[in-house]
Parts: sequence; C-alpha cells; structure tokens
Amino acid sequence: MVVPRRGSVEKTDDLFEPYRLLDGAGVVVGAVAGYLRDVAAGGRSVGTQRSYAMDLLRWFRFLWAIEVGWDRATRLEARDFCCWVQASDKPVRPHWRRAGQGPVETGPVAPGRVRRAGVPNAVTGKPTPGVKYAAATVAHCETVLRSFYEFHLQAGSGPMVNPFPLVRARGAGRVNAHRNPMDPIKAQRSGRYRPRVAVRIPRAIPDEKFDELFAALGSHRDRALVAFWVSTGARAAELLGATCADADPGQQLITVIRKGSRCLQQLPASPDAFVWLRLYQAQLQGVAPSGADQPLWWTLRAPVRALTYHAARAMFVRANALLGSNWSLHDLRHSAAYRMARDPLMTLSDVQWVLGHAHLSTTQVYLTAPVEDMIAAVLAHHARRAQPPESPAADPDRLRYRQASLDVLFGQGPA
Repeated sequence: MVVPRRGSVEKTDDLFEPYRLLDGAGVVVGAVAGYLRDVAAGGRSVGTQRSYAMDLLRWFRFLWAIEVGWDRATRLEARDFCCWVQASDKPVRPHWRRAGQGPVETGPVAPGRVRRAGVPNAVTGKPTPGVKYAAATVAHCETVLRSFYEFHLQAGSGPMVNPFPLVRARGAGRVNAHRNPMDPIKAQRSGRYRPRVAVRIPRAIPDEKFDELFAALGSHRDRALVAFWVSTGARAAELLGATCADADPGQQLITVIRKGSRCLQQLPASPDAFVWLRLYQAQLQGVAPSGADQPLWWTLRAPVRALTYHAARAMFVRANALLGSNWSLHDLRHSAAYRMARDPLMTLSDVQWVLGHAHLSTTQVYLTAPVEDMIAAVLAHHARRAQPPESPAADPDRLRYRQASLDVLFGQGPA
C-alpha cells in the first residue's frame, strides 16, 4: 500500500500552540490541536510537541490513505498501522536548496544507496541507520497515539475503546494493586503493538578519535561549540539556546535551560572552550547583534540568523564526512559523562548534577566500560595467553634464599 505524503506539521509563532497539524487542504486538524494544547499545559517542551505532532502525522496519513476517520479507527487499523510503519521505508526529502528543482524521491532507495541497518561503522563501530524506521521510533509513535486516544476517551470526543491497547493481562485493574510491600514491583504493562527496543549502552568518543574530529572542524564557532559540549555535558539544544549573558568567562560558567525541568542551571566548562568562544566573538564584531539577550550562536552565512539544531547537526555531519565516521552530537554528551565518571575524584552524584538526571540509576549507566575498552582488555588477555609460561629454572636467582634470611635462621646475625 502506498501512503501519500498528505498534510504537514506547521510551525507557528503562537506561544500556546507552537506546532499544528494540517491536512491535505491546509486545514488545521482540530483533534490534534486540542491534544497538543493539553501536552503544552503539562509543561512539555517545544521539541516534544513537534515530536508528538510528527507521530500523529504518520497516523493521520495512514488513515487518509485507507479512508477511515480518526474517531472510527479500531484496533484492526492500529495493528495494520504498526505493521506498515515497521515495514515501510523512511521518506526521502530533497534538500531545501534543491526544493522545487525536480521530482521528489518517494520510492525505494537506489541500489547504490541502500543502507543495511546494524552494520557497524569502520571508524566509530556504531551501527549504521537503515532505510527503515528504527524500533525506538515505532515504540515512541505507539506511545503517543495511545496517549492521544486516551485524552479523547476521557474527554468523550473520540471512540469508546482505545485503538492502541495495553498488553493482555490475567487480571484487570491497576497494575501492582494489592501488592505485598515485601514483593518486588512488577513491570508496567506496555502497549500491545509496541515493538521491543534494545537497551543501548552510551557510546563515548575515544580521545584520539575526538582529536581527529576536532581537527576536522572548520571555524572557531564550531570548535567553541564542540568544546562546550564535551566539557559541560549539556544537550545540543540546551547549549544552542544560550544567550550572550549566559556565558561567564570569569567564573568559567555557562547557563543553560534544562530540557526536562526547564530550570536555569550553571555548568562549569573548560578554559579552552572560552578561548574558542572569545576567538569566535571577535569574528562577530559588527556582524551580529551583541546584546545581553541576543543569541550566543549565529550562522556563518549572511544574513546571519540564530543557529538552530539542524544547522549545528549539518556542521557535525560535514566533519564526519571528512573522517568517514558517524558520530552524533549526543555522543559528545556521553563522552563528557564518561570522562567525569572515570575520574576517581568525582562522585557519581556530582556527575548526576552536571548531566541533570532525575535518578541516579540513569547516571549509573556511564559506569559501564565502552566497547573499545572491553575489546582492548580481551585482546590483551589473548596476548597474555599466547606467551609461554616462565620456567623457574630460567632465573637461577629465584631459587636462592636471601642471605639476610639465612643469617637470621642460623643465628649468625641480628634477630
């Protein structure tokens, strides 16, 4: 089945409705607008609202293709949608500079561009993303759709039964109801059509690979960004939202807005990061506004605009292309966390505060050794096993007693 790319997610300047879903005729989908307003009232970030809207766009495109209304969808359509999204290819969109210059590629990927998921990169060892949707994307989509129908079920504006149910359980009612406090807490019930997502160990960039990546950066702005990311452990969007007043070189602090709590937090950074920042700011004299409330990061091309996440990611992709690697911006946060966790003078609670984790168990993941260290340890073990064992006769001095011990034994010296 071919699902046309109808509708879109439009960005607005409304504070209470930053994103809205439009159908094929450009009309706002009211059911999604009400749900996104409820999500915004819960304190979710703008990026979270956009992610929810994209998941709902996939679902509505599927419903428009099979000509079923969203309020008449059953578990049969939900099951078929989860099967379709796992089997279909991700749509390929043209670059914004080539938009309108030719036909849009919507069919299968050309034979020379087929990417098989799971193949590790030769430089990083990270699996290469394929043309299919990842299991984490499908699981996130199923969770959002179940929440969407749960909202309309409580409001009385949707179907009587949620099309995306939980897994079948022996007993009905609330999970862990009437549980003995001495027994362990059972796992929460997940979605019936939710795929299994593998637990991934955070990947840190080795020091020698990081030096190569840093040398491939082409501007002082890029070097300052990477230096701040790898020394503060801040998320990419958190650092990109900083203003000129948030940087304090005197105390080596930079203030960011945390993703989850939306609170301001000062993070210590390395001296090198502020050196690169000063060199970058010297290039911006007379080019970009320098007020206290102005953005700290700008684009390099005129007319200058505030640097967005997608532009920063494109910068990182260009550096990866020179090295043949596939590092991501989030790997810099993992690298900072791994370096701090390996420092014996830093406690795990210190690392938790820097990363902004709500639970210490989340920070504890970084105590696991990376794949590179485990491979090196196993290879060293094989090398030691390959060496012949030392014979005691090879060293005649090892068979002799020390003369001082003999003197004490036979009373010829001081006891």
